[in-house]
Amino acid sequence: MKIHRSKFPFSILFIVSLLACSFPGIPQSSPTELPTESPAVTAPSATETQVVTEPTVTPFPTLALPTATITVPHSLIPSTIVGKAKVTINDVTSVDTAAENRAPYGDSYNISLFERPFTQDMTYLPDVDIVSYSLAYDEKFFYVSIELIGTNPNNAIGIDYAVELDINADGFGDYLILGRAPHEVNWATHNVQILKDTDHDTGGLSPERSDAPLPGNGYDTVVFDGNDPDAEDTDLAWMRINAGSKATVQFAFKRTFAGENFMFGVMADAGIRNAEDYDYVDRFTEEEAGSPERGEKEYPLKALYAVDNVCRAVYGFKGTGDEPRRCLDK
Repeated sequence: MKIHRSKFPFSILFIVSLLACSFPGIPQSSPTELPTESPAVTAPSATETQVVTEPTVTPFPTLALPTATITVPHSLIPSTIVGKAKVTINDVTSVDTAAENRAPYGDSYNISLFERPFTQDMTYLPDVDIVSYSLAYDEKFFYVSIELIGTNPNNAIGIDYAVELDINADGFGDYLILGRAPHEVNWATHNVQILKDTDHDTGGLSPERSDAPLPGNGYDTVVFDGNDPDAEDTDLAWMRINAGSKATVQFAFKRTFAGENFMFGVMADAGIRNAEDYDYVDRFTEEEAGSPERGEKEYPLKALYAVDNVCRAVYGFKGTGDEPRRCLDK
């Protein structure tokens, strides 16, 4: 006997499925939507540096503060026109032998006389080479004029000019009236100082000869500063340049300061330029200083260069003629 499997269960399931799809209230499934892929964000690696651009900020301009101008009051100014010289001293010059890189003569180290208007490589400096100096005066001022071979005291090398006063004629300098660059064409005080030797050592142990190597402080005290508006006397000393053919450099100082009896000399210095080292012959031996004269064993110049000075003249007294560093009467 054959056994037939009934189709009834399958038919019922099919009918139920159809009915389920048509009954209200039963949600119908929608097609599955694939998520949209977002762009990948890569985290910075440990070695990468993230640069953040800051907005550009324009700074305010820096305003320079005005430099305070020092005004020095004056009540007595030297004369523009200086009278005839009462004393004139001539010096040896090196202009004629400059091409040979030497001084002709006139450098006497043993009596503190220099003819060294040369650099250490013996290049000639005409603005350091003194031709002559002279003294004139009026009722209020003494005037010391320095004539140079050159015409540019404001040479870029920087040149100090000075007048030395020996008040008691013992060969030791007592006061140094010093003019530092830059120099003015008109009378001015702002670059002028008067220095004093308070311990009598500008000549070392002796007023003329070299006592080197000897320590000392030379002109050690400022007694007048022309740039000081509170100075006791703001009119005490003045300087100007190019006042005439015989006055490439000119100083004026009050007669009440120097008195009426003194010795005086002049100097041009573009080398050491240190008043505390005066006298230079007491700071350096001749071997250390060198020589501008080719015939000397110390030639050429070494430690002491670019300097010229002159023997000292006398004003107001006759003396013996043997005063240390005094010019020989001719």
